[in-house]
Amino acid sequence: MSVSRPAASSEEAVRHFAARLSFETDVSDVAARILGRSEPEGMVVVDTRSTESWDQGHIPGALHLPTAEIAGRAATLIPRDATVVVHCWGPGCNGATKAALLFAELGFPVKEMIGGFEYWAREGLPVETAAGTVARRSPDPLTSPVTTVSCDC
Repeated sequence: MSVSRPAASSEEAVRHFAARLSFETDVSDVAARILGRSEPEGMVVVDTRSTESWDQGHIPGALHLPTAEIAGRAATLIPRDATVVVHCWGPGCNGATKAALLFAELGFPVKEMIGGFEYWAREGLPVETAAGTVARRSPDPLTSPVTTVSCDC
C-alpha cells in the first residue's frame, strides 16, 4: 500500500470517525428503525427530491419535503426534538447535503443518509409508489448482502 501521508493518531481518528457518525447514517440503520427492527421514535426521514422523483418511488413512511420548501415548511411538519434524516437520489448527488445544511441552520438535529434512495432501492428494501408499496425485492448482489436484510455493521 502506498501512503503519501502517515495515518492520523488514534486520538485524531476517534474524533474524526465519531464526528462522521454524528453527521451521517446509512440505509441499513434507517431501515432497521423504520421497518420495525428497532425504535423509530424521534426520527423523521425526509426525502428532499422533486415531486416527480417522489412519485416514481420513495421510502415508506418518509416525509416529502423538497429542498426548496424546507425553510418555509419544516417548522410546521417536523417536531423540534426529532432527528431529521435527509436523503436525495444517491451518492452522486449533494442534494441531501444541501438539505442537511438548511435543517441545521433552522436548528434541527440532522443526519444525512449516505447512499440515498439509490442504495435503499439497491438493497431491495420496500418502496412506495402511487400504485402502493412494493415489498422487499432482490437486492443488487454487487452492492448489498443477498442473504440477509443488513450487513450488521
